[in-house]
Amino acid sequence: MKNRRSAIKHMLTGTAVIAGAGLLPVSCSVMAAPYSSTKLKGNINHSVCRWCFSDLTVEELCKEAKSIGIKAIDLVGPKEWPVLKKYGLHSSMCNGAEINLVDGFNDPKFHNTLVKNYTEMIPLVAKNGYKNLICFSGNRRGIDDETGLKNCVTGLKKIINIAEKYKVVLVMELLNSKRDHKDYQCDHTAWGVELCKQLGSENFKLLYDIYHMQVNEGNVIDTIRKHHAYIAHYHTAGVPGRNEIDNSQELYYPAIMKAIAGTGFKGYVAQEFIPKKENKIASLADAVRICDV
Repeated sequence: MKNRRSAIKHMLTGTAVIAGAGLLPVSCSVMAAPYSSTKLKGNINHSVCRWCFSDLTVEELCKEAKSIGIKAIDLVGPKEWPVLKKYGLHSSMCNGAEINLVDGFNDPKFHNTLVKNYTEMIPLVAKNGYKNLICFSGNRRGIDDETGLKNCVTGLKKIINIAEKYKVVLVMELLNSKRDHKDYQCDHTAWGVELCKQLGSENFKLLYDIYHMQVNEGNVIDTIRKHHAYIAHYHTAGVPGRNEIDNSQELYYPAIMKAIAGTGFKGYVAQEFIPKKENKIASLADAVRICDV
């Protein structure tokens, strides 16, 4: 099974996007035609996470996404933005300023590096017409929740005025610490919401990963309805397994999507499942249809 942490690491070092079409398996070959007539309702802005389809080049993923009706690609950095622009696709969640998923704002020893990275990246995001830039709390490493919260506030306050100036939203992802990201600090919605409240800026919000929060705390729909004002972005995946979001798993995504739409959400919902079936693009198209309420 592909690991997001290693996939993002490879992408940040520029290795994940170097793939020739001739090296792709048959199941990942360009198959735009079957989905070209897909008619979506327009209530959900659909995106897809680049790392989940790393067998494709960015250009091939853009072609497939465009044919399905997807409007954006998630978790791509500056090197890939020109390809997205070529296909008229948005970068719905930019990355490249973070160190990694485990070294984050909860530990002061990383603040200097993070402040430098985000100070440089925020204007670049704005210049290219994008809005969301991902960030992470980092792992606890013995840091209690109250101290971690205080440290995140201290670090983020050093860059929040820059985000406000350029109208960029810093988005911290909620990840489960039970299974996939042991020791990660921002692992409960309530902790993330408290961080938002203490920062007190519309330019800092949360990425509510539906898969991760189902694993860690459950009660997905009620949590979305209660805390939607602090959520800038959503990710999907099936539970258990992090695979397709069809009827092979426990979450009922049509109801979740209706709840999201019901809050008046106008941002993006990005598919972040790891395709298990042979035809990965068909799985992606099916996921979009399931979420298109």
